[in-house]
Amino acid sequence: MGFQTEFNSVCKFKSDQELYELLEYGKGKMVKKGFRVYPTGQKVIAYTPSNQAIAIVRVLASIAEINFQGEEVTQVEMELVRKLTEEEARVQTALAEEMFFGEQ
Repeated sequence: MGFQTEFNSVCKFKSDQELYELLEYGKGKMVKKGFRVYPTGQKVIAYTPSNQAIAIVRVLASIAEINFQGEEVTQVEMELVRKLTEEEARVQTALAEEMFFGEQ
């Protein structure tokens, strides 16, 4: 058991439904496997399941727990600050591919 720090301030959605709810309602949450620490109160870039930058979000809460199935999970609650413009999304996506999502 240990915490993994999301040092790069990236929120990558694994679920299209979680992302849809954030974009549709302005608030949402995502659930990640394992214990993680997200920068509560800070703005971060949100990415789609296909690694495309899509929005700026503010992390409201990061709750690490063991669920009823005995799995370590972290729920990250966030609010939408704004969607990225096409140009911003293109640049952020390219940078994230090189820095986070590309081959190590």
